Amino acid sequence: MILKTFIEPPIDNNNYLITDEQSKDAALIDCSAVDDDIRRELESQGAKLKYILLTHGHFDHIAGIRPDNGAKIVMHKADLDWLNKTNQYLPMFGMPEMTIPQIDIFIEDGDILKLGNTEIKVLHTPGHTQGGVCYLTEGKLFSGDTIFRESVGRCDLEGGDFNQIVDSIESKIFTLPPETLIYPGHGRMTSVEWEKIHNRFL
Repeated sequence: MILKTFIEPPIDNNNYLITDEQSKDAALIDCSAVDDDIRRELESQGAKLKYILLTHGHFDHIAGIRPDNGAKIVMHKADLDWLNKTNQYLPMFGMPEMTIPQIDIFIEDGDILKLGNTEIKVLHTPGHTQGGVCYLTEGKLFSGDTIFRESVGRCDLEGGDFNQIVDSIESKIFTLPPETLIYPGHGRMTSVEWEKIHNRFL
């Protein structure tokens, strides 16, 4: 599997492009901005974007989605309200309104998505939002805003619940092998082992 990270506006979101090396099927985990670098990377790999995998429905994780992305949009149904509020928040960051994307695939906890021979498992991790999910593949967890390096996602917005996010992390993430690498929606990579020791919120 090929993994590339793109740090995108408006608030330095991490967008992750993963590609199955045999099939050249690719998925973009979160889509914060229209980025020609991602398009060029796909072209250089000879890859086709099959999925845009949303970790949750907040505007900064979806603002780059366009009708011509050519990929299936994937999200948990519990975040549809947030998705539909996108244009309430974009002007606050000096961004133009966008066409709200149509979700093609609604996912649930335990679902498996495939890129060729690469399997991506869905972990439903509510707390930051009710529809928040993480994506697990090949010892790598793409955690969105559920967990960051030595921190957790904010829980003071609509649908947030601190006790719930702690339970999600302890029951879904901390039960993974300690060497599992965590790629968060913002900031630096970390690991399950590191967070068990150093995360002051847990």
